[in-house]
Amino acid sequence: MHNAKAIIIAAGSGSRLRPLTDEIPKCMLEVGRKSLIEHCIDNLQENGISHISIVTGYKAEKINFEGLYYFHNNNYLTNNVLHSLLYAREALEKAVKDEAPVVISYSDIWFHSSIVKSLLQSQGDINLVVDSQWESAYEGRTDHPASEAELAVFTQENRLCAIGKNVINPASSKNAIGEFIGLLMMRPAGIKRFLSHFDKVSAHLTLMSPFQKAAEWQKSYITDILQDMVDNQVVVNCVGIEGKWKEFDTVQDFERGLPK
Repeated sequence: MHNAKAIIIAAGSGSRLRPLTDEIPKCMLEVGRKSLIEHCIDNLQENGISHISIVTGYKAEKINFEGLYYFHNNNYLTNNVLHSLLYAREALEKAVKDEAPVVISYSDIWFHSSIVKSLLQSQGDINLVVDSQWESAYEGRTDHPASEAELAVFTQENRLCAIGKNVINPASSKNAIGEFIGLLMMRPAGIKRFLSHFDKVSAHLTLMSPFQKAAEWQKSYITDILQDMVDNQVVVNCVGIEGKWKEFDTVQDFERGLPK
């Protein structure tokens, strides 16, 4: 029996979804009779994860579920998903102390609970979920083109080589390509490596310094630090899936509903 914990990052303002997000955060918008974040919570709990933390920011008071733990990112207007996650540093450090893996999820995605099961069964200290059938999800998705996808390039051994937007290199055709869906798991050794790397970068950069593909360190994505870790020989593994998930980023995404 695993003792996994989870962190859901739900601080963003969802500006691309206005006016739908004028009064509530993006993750509280309903799709398939439940809010996006409720789907996420239910799927985590279905896989035996009861210790769930949520990082709030925009309209934090609207995200209020009993029995969960909350961290507030009061700088959500000026930072991004990576720094948002670090507001739950206490939860990450507690997982190390408890020798527990942590599943980390974006809050604007829907995914099938079987994906969480595959992630929990995966080996390695840092494991990312990547969809090899990613291109089909962009058919007819005119408001969020495929160029926006956070893609992962990985070896036959499922080891990550490159990640982020615009990372495809035709010369790397021998490697597999998939879209990072915004779901990952870190075991205690991976959490320690991740926090150590974050601290090392933080010590050398100001919040306004460029970092990897981000114009400013404070606005960097999780994919930016993962790329930096890979550049520094840290092993990151990919868990391949084929569909059974969807990102909700635009009004069009919500109009199209859940995947069939």
